[in-house]
Amino acid sequence: MIFAMLLATVALMAGCKSKSAKETSPKTIDNLKAGIIGETTASAKYAAFAVKATEEGFMPVAQLFKAASKAESIHAANHLKVLEKLGEKMDPIDPKFEVKTTKENLQAAIEGETYESTTMYPDFIKAANDENVTDAVTSFTWALDTEKKHQEFYQKALEAIDKEAVASLPTSFFVCPKCGNTYNAGTETEKCDFCKTPKEKYIAI
Repeated sequence: MIFAMLLATVALMAGCKSKSAKETSPKTIDNLKAGIIGETTASAKYAAFAVKATEEGFMPVAQLFKAASKAESIHAANHLKVLEKLGEKMDPIDPKFEVKTTKENLQAAIEGETYESTTMYPDFIKAANDENVTDAVTSFTWALDTEKKHQEFYQKALEAIDKEAVASLPTSFFVCPKCGNTYNAGTETEKCDFCKTPKEKYIAI
């Protein structure tokens, strides 16, 4: 009788193997990969936009694009860490984008950040919450909150170009190395508003 019970227990345990991340978090895995592609592309795109802004003499805008490029690379790295923690790998990425005039580039950036902050990341966060992937929720939320700030920076920069008031724009920025939060010089806090990283660790742009 005891032997039979042991056999039944072993059989039950064999049938209750823990599920893989692909089975428990399929949407979040797909969203992490999409986020990595998007943030990697944005980082490369904004770096190219910075070069264009420099060529056109809009140095403050170039600095903004450089700061945003750094922030996006941090978001991509954070998403990748979560993906790898789930046991998944990321395929190589070949960013595709178009560089136009700085005004057009700013408008494109505004549209991209608006989509990410109002649609993409809120959807990603909901899925990650539904699938109980807390690390993904954190990474997506840091990106979402930063993209909102970037959208505001880009909007002000575009308005400044229209008003021929580019000289009034900030010329230097600080980026949090942990979450990508971006401050223009003079507005940075002692600890990051999003992840509480100390000010002395911020990256100066």
